[in-house]
Amino acid sequence: MTDAVDAAVAAAFRDEWGRIVATLIGLTGDWDLAEECAQDAFTRALEVWSRDGIPNAPGAWLTTTARNRAIDRLRRARVGATKEREQVMDAWTEPDADTVGDERLRLIFTCCHPALTLEARVALTLRTLAGLSTAEIARAFLVPEPTMAKRLVRAKTKIRHAGIPYRVPPLHAWPERLSGVLAVVYLLFNEGYHASAGADVMRRQLADEAIRLGRALVDLMPDEPEAAGLLALMLLHDARRDARVDAHGELVTLEDQDRTRWDGAAIAEGIALLDAAERRDAPGPYQVQAEIARGHATATRASDTDWARIVGLYDDLLTWMPTPVVALNRAVAVAMADGPDAGLALVDGLAATGALDDYPLLPAARADLLRRAGRSDAAAVEYRYALTRARTDDERRYLQRRLAEVQPEG
Repeated sequence: MTDAVDAAVAAAFRDEWGRIVATLIGLTGDWDLAEECAQDAFTRALEVWSRDGIPNAPGAWLTTTARNRAIDRLRRARVGATKEREQVMDAWTEPDADTVGDERLRLIFTCCHPALTLEARVALTLRTLAGLSTAEIARAFLVPEPTMAKRLVRAKTKIRHAGIPYRVPPLHAWPERLSGVLAVVYLLFNEGYHASAGADVMRRQLADEAIRLGRALVDLMPDEPEAAGLLALMLLHDARRDARVDAHGELVTLEDQDRTRWDGAAIAEGIALLDAAERRDAPGPYQVQAEIARGHATATRASDTDWARIVGLYDDLLTWMPTPVVALNRAVAVAMADGPDAGLALVDGLAATGALDDYPLLPAARADLLRRAGRSDAAAVEYRYALTRARTDDERRYLQRRLAEVQPEG
């Protein structure tokens, strides 16, 4: 029973955390109280479900338990505005699906208020809506965990002291919020598509939630091409999800995937969205990234990939996002188009700058190019170093397999 309860609570956390926290923030206006009461509800579930059994509607049970916990906390601090919040919560009923969606969007737009730094906007939403740990968010930003913890505290304090409203802003204010909102959704998708820690290659619920939010944003902003570009990008990536692991749960790289397992409907939808976005003639980084994903998704075989065009798209992307990670991805594309030595020269140049010293995929990329160049001894050294930087179990197993391929015998 314990294993079943643990699994049910874990699944409910993935499915319900953001909904519960968003609902409680909407009711109480207190971010810390909402998170703490949601966490209390999940802790309580481990005890009660082990004794009484798993409820038929775990999400409703958790939401009610968290709401009751919040009422208890407010009653113990019964003063002024707190009393008013308690009265609101006493009249609360379980929200319907549309209301839940609105609460999540309110949460995203509140987190993405321009008074907050971009890093704080993204981090706060990932913590509050998706339930990512501080450590997971820190890895996404390539910063130490204590640094990210301080950012989250500062962001919540800023919202409270500045009186930032918990609402979807009026249309005229959307442009200044858009970049942060899209960044939130895409980082949420990335954490789901390739988990930054743990035993699972993917956290599918996070990827599904990001796509759902992407659809909601497109519905809300039908004339915004970057919103459509982001949704197209996510769909084109997500179309490959079933081919990303083999029958044993091992990671399969893009070039080795069985492309017959890709989701043709998702690819078609992504391409249609991208085409519609590009007809508006307002290019942006998500549309360029979606074009790169289209290049992979429409190649029948890995050898059919138009790498020269992809290099050109990365050149375009660097004008929008001049980051070392984009430059590394371009270097890999150059290696596929012009040979591994050409890519290695670029990768070594990036490494020399020190800009990617904390990026765990740099040694893995360099090891792969050395392997492709036939420099097995050097590749083995780099794979060993990459293993010390690997973040997830599937990455470690993949690197170990590659190391075994190039490791000199004896």
